[in-house]
Amino acid sequence: MARNGPESEHQRASSKKVGSLRALFPFFAPYQRYVILAGIALVITASVSLLLPVAARRVVDGFEDGALALLDGYFLAAIGIAAIFALGTGMRYYVVTRLGERVVADIRKAVFARMISMSPAYYENLLTGEVISRITTDTTLILQVIGSSVSWFLRNSLLFVGGLAMMFITSGKLTLMVLAIIPVVILPILALGRKLRKLSRVNQDWIAQSSGNASEALQAAQTVQAYSHEAASRARFGEVTEASYATAKTRIGVRALLTMIIIFVVFSGILGVLWIGARDVRGDVMTAGELVQFLIYAGIMAGSVAALSEIWGELQRAAGATERLVELLGAEDSVSDPAKPKALPAPVRGEIAFENVVFHYPSRPEEAALNGISFTARPGEQIALVGPSGAGKSTILQLLLRFYDPQQGTIRLDGIALADMERAAFRQNLALVPQDPVIFAATARENIRFGRPDASDAEVDAAARAAQAHDFISALPQGYDSYVGERGVMLSGGQKQRIAIARAILRDAPVLLLDEATSALDAESERAVQDAFATLTEGRTTLIVAHRLATVKQADRILVFEQGRIIAEGNHDELVSQGGLYARLARLQFTEGLAAE
Repeated sequence: MARNGPESEHQRASSKKVGSLRALFPFFAPYQRYVILAGIALVITASVSLLLPVAARRVVDGFEDGALALLDGYFLAAIGIAAIFALGTGMRYYVVTRLGERVVADIRKAVFARMISMSPAYYENLLTGEVISRITTDTTLILQVIGSSVSWFLRNSLLFVGGLAMMFITSGKLTLMVLAIIPVVILPILALGRKLRKLSRVNQDWIAQSSGNASEALQAAQTVQAYSHEAASRARFGEVTEASYATAKTRIGVRALLTMIIIFVVFSGILGVLWIGARDVRGDVMTAGELVQFLIYAGIMAGSVAALSEIWGELQRAAGATERLVELLGAEDSVSDPAKPKALPAPVRGEIAFENVVFHYPSRPEEAALNGISFTARPGEQIALVGPSGAGKSTILQLLLRFYDPQQGTIRLDGIALADMERAAFRQNLALVPQDPVIFAATARENIRFGRPDASDAEVDAAARAAQAHDFISALPQGYDSYVGERGVMLSGGQKQRIAIARAILRDAPVLLLDEATSALDAESERAVQDAFATLTEGRTTLIVAHRLATVKQADRILVFEQGRIIAEGNHDELVSQGGLYARLARLQFTEGLAAE
């Protein structure tokens, strides 16, 4: 089940503030042209905004002077300025929004590419739903920041600096009074901003936890319903969602308080400045136009400060989201490819060797799943792995696929250690039929072709026939082009297993791995598939994990596993004559099975 809370307090406290957004810079590097265009548009719009108060001053003073022609000229100039402002704003919106969409798309692809290649050990302590939440929810936050918040932050920063400079030019005395207000504004930003950042990180953690919880429950919807667990699942999801809402409510409250304090302080200061300025106009210290100009600049600066305080909260939320994505991008995998990988000799013979292999699953370090395993599978040999559940049989296949690396010992393919080769390269020579077949939300044809994407329709058809899947696929509404639903919900267990077998047949690899490959088939289908396997395994090295001994009687060799060790080895007749665990299992399955009939 899902974990009981979001990430640890220590992880949340490790936030690097808004500086975390620097991790996004490499994603902007390929699009410097757009960054420059956005910067130009930003400067144009900010500059035009700072020219408008000057035009307003000229208009007001023009009224006082009574120069009608001059007044008309100022109005025409103001219309021209407005046109430039509109053009710059439109260009800025287009370029920045497009840049944001492009960068976020690249981030999503980079995170997915990293996560899809991580070994299963990485996912032992991390819900896939939480990873999906980071790819979707966190990148959406970043998109909002890149496409809007950063642009507004830079624009308001320019307006603040430019407005302050123009205020000094207009009236130094009044400007100093305004500056006295700034420390009063900065203090709540610093005090409440730190709390806001922590709350934002917690809120994102809870959102990810909520997504992970929902994903886990929905993927197991049939089991949830079969055990009448809907109410408990709803309650659990409700608890996580309410915790997310409670954190969000606190965060919103802090932001609202911060905004209220800043707006009150800023506008109270402006009113005080207006009062003094009005007295200066009465005393002929400054003109009415200069006072209007100063007030507009003060309003621009006040508005920019208020906007900056609000945007700062958004930037802090995005910083938390960026940290979470950077964690995924920088995640260390316990399994990695060598810097200079070796290549398998061609053609691949399919010789497999386990040399004194010891392995502990990362989540169970105190328990050895395999303990001193050594055996060699000769090219073309068919070896069966039998024994009770948890004896280490399927672990052999997982290590051979290099989903994990052993703590001791070496695994070789054609004499070359797996750790010395690129995983994608040597896996091309392996075909797996897992105990729980994975069916994708696609057509039957696409699911079979997953084994070899470049296969022709005729080859897909031949593989399906060999796996005894052709008849039921042809009976589907659109035949091979029928959509089989998410995780193959429109197919029976046996049908899904036969599609998985067809996928392995189509791969045509020199090494075949069968993990309870016929466990979901009825007796008639199993016999037909066993006939297909007789052809498929010919000339291929085959490892067969099976509980039903009837499926392994014809194997060249049988390895008997118990508690992570090989305790016996031989063919079916030899092992039965030796007595021991295999003989006991054979007696239970064959003798008592026949008696029960």
